[in-house]
Amino acid sequence: MTRTFIDTATHTRAVAWPARLPRTLVIPETTLWFNLEVSARRYPAKAAYRFFGRELSYGELLRQAEALAGWLQAQGVQRGDRVLLYMQNCPQFVVAFYAIQRADAVVVPVNPMNRVDEFGHYITDPQACVAITSADLAATVAEASQRLPAAQRLQHLLVTRFTDAMPETLEPDEAPADAVLQWLRADPPLPAGAVRWADALGEGLRPGPSTAGPDDLALLPYTSGTTGLPKGCMHTHRTLLPNIVGGGLWSHASAEAVSLGVVPMFHITGMLLGVLSPVYLGSTVVLMPRWDRELAARLISRHRVSHWTCIPTMIIDLFGSPDYQRFDLTSLRYLSGGGAAMPHAVAERLQREFGITFAEGYGLTETAAPSHANPPERAKLQCLGIPLYGVDSRIVDPETLQEVPDGEVGEIVTHGPMVFKGYWGHPEATRAAFLDIDGKSFFRTGDLGRRDEEGYFFITDRLKRMINASGFKVWPSEVELLLFKCPWVQEACVIGTRDAYRGESVKAVIVLRDAARASTTEQDIIDWARGHMAAYKVPRQVQFVDALPKSGSGKVMWRQLQEREAVGGG
Repeated sequence: MTRTFIDTATHTRAVAWPARLPRTLVIPETTLWFNLEVSARRYPAKAAYRFFGRELSYGELLRQAEALAGWLQAQGVQRGDRVLLYMQNCPQFVVAFYAIQRADAVVVPVNPMNRVDEFGHYITDPQACVAITSADLAATVAEASQRLPAAQRLQHLLVTRFTDAMPETLEPDEAPADAVLQWLRADPPLPAGAVRWADALGEGLRPGPSTAGPDDLALLPYTSGTTGLPKGCMHTHRTLLPNIVGGGLWSHASAEAVSLGVVPMFHITGMLLGVLSPVYLGSTVVLMPRWDRELAARLISRHRVSHWTCIPTMIIDLFGSPDYQRFDLTSLRYLSGGGAAMPHAVAERLQREFGITFAEGYGLTETAAPSHANPPERAKLQCLGIPLYGVDSRIVDPETLQEVPDGEVGEIVTHGPMVFKGYWGHPEATRAAFLDIDGKSFFRTGDLGRRDEEGYFFITDRLKRMINASGFKVWPSEVELLLFKCPWVQEACVIGTRDAYRGESVKAVIVLRDAARASTTEQDIIDWARGHMAAYKVPRQVQFVDALPKSGSGKVMWRQLQEREAVGGG
């Protein structure tokens, strides 16, 4: 067994650590596949996933995953081979994930927003041999593969339809918008040589003995980082299990929990909370392939969802609904999220109108999702939380790499059992991502933050996002959080813009609330900001847009706006 210990005397203050939780975690010496075997044995008839009203039991999940693993091995997939998983949230994503694990292979999740020009990199970089996708994305995979030299192309393509896991008739409370339903039921022609999901399962093939161990590579999610093409983050069963085991304890979760699975499962957070932790716990996940605030509210009420991890933009969107005061969220016991700071004004509304505290967390693809989290019983707003089990996290000067005192801003660096093993095929980038402190290897997150006297961490911004206005340092996220207090602002993204006099100035790209669109001007926003923030932080330019660009995981893509501004695209 691998034991991990929290040093509360120095890095996690004793006052912050929840009394209900153990200080030490014992991590199983097992694999992700073993977790499914255990839950299927314990709860064979229990719903593992619900998808538009249709249930997939743990027993059926195991049966399908074994049959698909047998098919994969029959196609030549061997231990350690990389298999692409490219689809939106659906039960087949989970079946495919565990089938790849049962075949002793490695899951490479790919953002379903990627298109042909981008997808080829995910074939060639991990040297993938097979792709599993949905019918709406199959043509993208096939074309991307066909553009490559013959020796680098995919060998096999397996395609599922969303309707393979949906009921024929949907009850009104389970039904998405008509346009989404049409997309879900579409069945475009398959590329030549592609195999249908039902046909692969129908072969009834049995996989050979499972030989994977805890230190075998299990997951290779890609992260864009700050430079170059996306790089694969190498995670073993052992680096994934600490957050799987610890997450249930932290969030009061058990087999009785019901969670809403709307964060995309290709993303490390959605992967952990929609695919890995629920199967370990034997809990139930209500799946959504796309965000829809009205449907989400109905599903929470109908299925008595107890746990929901989301991103702040989803909560903001909920409040944007004209029906939000009628939403029944009373079943929610644990609401958490990350990816961006929750605006103080929105968190206060959530607490005031629904009695729900939003517990923020923090993590990266390299840390298998959370390395920090707010204790739900003692959460601080706009805060990353405290380091989790076995995590030693510090604040260092990004230039000297020396630790800075509590309260001062520096780069967040992290040591812990969930930290990845390095970037696939990039040893130099791996070396550059770590530094040594007190004989321990710490991952450089590239995020700026500070630690308070109780050991809670607060993020300031990305290391390279700071705006320098006449020598004053402006952190865009801070200005964004202030702008969220403006009664006319629905969403905001702050970027830097060139200024001949100041070097850089602050620009706010804003989505107005519906009621304010006809009556609010750019100058109104600037005037409001002058009354609510320091002069050097006040946006000198304001641009109204209908929507902010977002990634597949729902994060605002500030880099895209910043790059557009840099080339004069505004």
